[in-house]
Amino acid sequence: MELVTPEIGLVFWTTISFLILFFLLAKFAWRPIMGAIDVRERSIEDALLKAEAAKEEMTRLTNENEALLKQARAERDLILKEAKQVKDQIIGEAKAAAQTEGNKIIEKAKIEINSQKAIAMADVKNQIATLSVDIAEKILRKQFEDKHKQDELVADLLKEVKLN
Repeated sequence: MELVTPEIGLVFWTTISFLILFFLLAKFAWRPIMGAIDVRERSIEDALLKAEAAKEEMTRLTNENEALLKQARAERDLILKEAKQVKDQIIGEAKAAAQTEGNKIIEKAKIEINSQKAIAMADVKNQIATLSVDIAEKILRKQFEDKHKQDELVADLLKEVKLN
Protein backbone atom coordinates (compact mmCIF):
# COMPACT_ATOMS: atom_id res chain seq x y z
CA MET A 1 0.00 0.00 0.00
CA GLU A 2 2.86 2.31 0.35
CA LEU A 3 3.10 2.58 -3.36
CA VAL A 4 -0.51 3.51 -3.74
CA THR A 5 -0.50 6.15 -1.02
CA PRO A 6 2.82 7.97 -1.14
CA GLU A 7 4.15 9.84 1.85
CA ILE A 8 4.42 13.59 1.88
CA GLY A 9 8.24 13.47 1.88
CA LEU A 10 8.26 11.39 -1.26
CA VAL A 11 5.87 13.80 -2.94
CA PHE A 12 7.98 16.76 -1.80
CA TRP A 13 11.28 15.36 -3.04
CA THR A 14 9.71 14.13 -6.25
CA THR A 15 8.29 17.61 -6.83
CA ILE A 16 11.64 19.24 -6.00
CA SER A 17 13.45 16.80 -8.33
CA PHE A 18 10.90 17.49 -11.04
CA LEU A 19 11.27 21.27 -10.61
CA ILE A 20 15.08 21.05 -10.68
CA LEU A 21 14.89 18.82 -13.76
CA PHE A 22 12.36 21.21 -15.31
CA PHE A 23 14.59 24.20 -14.52
CA LEU A 24 17.67 22.47 -15.94
CA LEU A 25 15.77 21.39 -19.03
CA ALA A 26 14.32 24.88 -19.46
CA LYS A 27 17.70 26.50 -18.94
CA PHE A 28 19.85 24.19 -21.06
CA ALA A 29 17.75 21.85 -23.21
CA TRP A 30 14.54 23.62 -24.21
CA ARG A 31 16.19 26.40 -26.19
CA PRO A 32 18.37 24.09 -28.33
CA ILE A 33 15.52 21.63 -28.75
CA MET A 34 13.06 24.42 -29.65
CA GLY A 35 15.70 26.02 -31.91
CA ALA A 36 16.24 22.71 -33.67
CA ILE A 37 12.47 22.26 -33.99
CA ASP A 38 12.15 25.82 -35.36
CA VAL A 39 14.98 25.19 -37.84
CA ARG A 40 13.41 21.91 -38.87
CA GLU A 41 9.98 23.58 -39.20
CA ARG A 42 11.45 26.37 -41.34
CA SER A 43 13.32 23.88 -43.54
CA ILE A 44 10.11 21.88 -44.00
CA GLU A 45 8.22 25.09 -44.88
CA ASP A 46 11.01 26.06 -47.30
CA ALA A 47 10.93 22.60 -48.83
CA LEU A 48 7.14 22.83 -49.21
CA LEU A 49 7.44 26.28 -50.80
CA LYS A 50 10.17 25.04 -53.12
CA ALA A 51 8.08 21.98 -53.99
CA GLU A 52 5.10 24.24 -54.75
CA ALA A 53 7.32 26.54 -56.83
CA ALA A 54 8.75 23.50 -58.65
CA LYS A 55 5.22 22.25 -59.27
CA GLU A 56 4.21 25.65 -60.68
CA GLU A 57 7.39 25.73 -62.79
CA MET A 58 6.66 22.22 -64.01
CA THR A 59 3.11 23.25 -64.93
CA ARG A 60 4.45 26.32 -66.73
CA LEU A 61 7.05 24.24 -68.58
CA THR A 62 4.41 21.67 -69.49
CA ASN A 63 2.21 24.42 -70.89
CA GLU A 64 5.17 25.89 -72.78
CA ASN A 65 6.04 22.46 -74.16
CA GLU A 66 2.47 21.93 -75.29
CA ALA A 67 2.45 25.35 -76.94
CA LEU A 68 5.79 24.59 -78.63
CA LEU A 69 4.46 21.21 -79.78
CA LYS A 70 1.37 22.87 -81.22
CA GLN A 71 3.53 25.45 -82.96
CA ALA A 72 5.89 22.76 -84.28
CA ARG A 73 2.93 20.73 -85.55
CA ALA A 74 1.49 23.81 -87.23
CA GLU A 75 4.88 24.57 -88.83
CA ARG A 76 5.20 20.94 -89.90
CA ASP A 77 1.73 21.02 -91.44
CA LEU A 78 2.58 24.28 -93.21
CA ILE A 79 5.86 22.87 -94.52
CA LEU A 80 4.09 19.71 -95.72
CA LYS A 81 1.40 21.82 -97.40
CA GLU A 82 4.02 23.98 -99.11
CA ALA A 83 5.96 20.88 -100.16
CA LYS A 84 2.78 19.39 -101.64
CA GLN A 85 2.10 22.64 -103.50
CA VAL A 86 5.67 22.69 -104.84
CA LYS A 87 5.36 19.03 -105.83
CA ASP A 88 2.05 19.69 -107.59
CA GLN A 89 3.55 22.74 -109.32
CA ILE A 90 6.60 20.77 -110.47
CA ILE A 91 4.39 17.94 -111.72
CA GLY A 92 2.16 20.45 -113.52
CA GLU A 93 5.18 22.15 -115.10
CA ALA A 94 6.62 18.79 -116.11
CA LYS A 95 3.30 17.76 -117.66
CA ALA A 96 3.05 21.07 -119.51
CA ALA A 97 6.65 20.76 -120.72
CA ALA A 98 6.04 17.16 -121.80
CA GLN A 99 2.84 18.21 -123.57
CA THR A 100 4.65 21.06 -125.33
CA GLU A 101 7.54 18.79 -126.28
CA GLY A 102 5.11 16.12 -127.49
CA ASN A 103 3.26 18.70 -129.58
CA LYS A 104 6.59 19.86 -131.07
CA ILE A 105 7.54 16.27 -131.88
CA ILE A 106 4.11 15.62 -133.44
CA GLU A 107 4.37 18.84 -135.47
CA LYS A 108 7.86 17.89 -136.66
CA ALA A 109 6.58 14.42 -137.55
CA LYS A 110 3.68 15.93 -139.53
CA ILE A 111 6.07 18.24 -141.37
CA GLU A 112 8.40 15.32 -142.07
CA ILE A 113 5.48 13.17 -143.24
CA ASN A 114 4.23 15.96 -145.51
CA SER A 115 7.76 16.51 -146.81
CA GLN A 116 8.25 12.80 -147.47
CA LYS A 117 4.80 12.68 -149.04
CA ALA A 118 5.67 15.60 -151.35
CA ILE A 119 8.97 13.96 -152.26
CA ALA A 120 7.15 10.67 -152.94
CA MET A 121 4.50 12.46 -155.04
CA ALA A 122 7.20 14.29 -157.00
CA ASP A 123 9.00 11.00 -157.53
CA VAL A 124 5.74 9.34 -158.67
CA LYS A 125 5.05 12.27 -161.03
CA ASN A 126 8.58 12.02 -162.43
CA GLN A 127 8.16 8.29 -162.94
CA ILE A 128 4.73 8.83 -164.55
CA ALA A 129 6.19 11.55 -166.78
CA THR A 130 9.10 9.31 -167.72
CA LEU A 131 6.74 6.41 -168.40
CA SER A 132 4.44 8.70 -170.39
CA VAL A 133 7.34 9.99 -172.47
CA ASP A 134 8.57 6.43 -173.00
CA ILE A 135 5.09 5.29 -174.03
CA ALA A 136 4.61 8.31 -176.28
CA GLU A 137 8.01 7.71 -177.82
CA LYS A 138 7.16 4.08 -178.50
CA ILE A 139 3.79 5.04 -179.97
CA LEU A 140 5.36 7.71 -182.14
CA ARG A 141 8.08 5.37 -183.32
CA LYS A 142 5.45 2.85 -184.17
CA GLN A 143 3.48 5.46 -186.08
CA PHE A 144 6.50 6.96 -187.81
CA GLU A 145 7.75 3.67 -189.08
CA ASP A 146 5.39 4.05 -191.93
CA LYS A 147 6.27 6.99 -194.26
CA HIS A 148 2.69 7.41 -195.36
CA LYS A 149 1.45 7.82 -191.76
CA GLN A 150 4.10 10.48 -191.17
CA ASP A 151 2.91 12.48 -194.11
CA GLU A 152 -0.70 12.26 -192.95
CA LEU A 153 0.22 13.39 -189.43
CA VAL A 154 2.16 16.39 -190.77
CA ALA A 155 -0.74 17.34 -193.00
CA ASP A 156 -3.21 17.10 -190.10
CA LEU A 157 -0.99 19.23 -187.89
CA LEU A 158 -0.64 21.86 -190.64
CA LYS A 159 -4.40 22.01 -191.03
CA GLU A 160 -4.83 22.54 -187.29
CA VAL A 161 -2.22 25.27 -187.25
CA LYS A 162 -3.84 27.05 -190.14
CA LEU A 163 -7.24 26.84 -188.56
CA ASN A 164 -6.14 28.29 -185.25
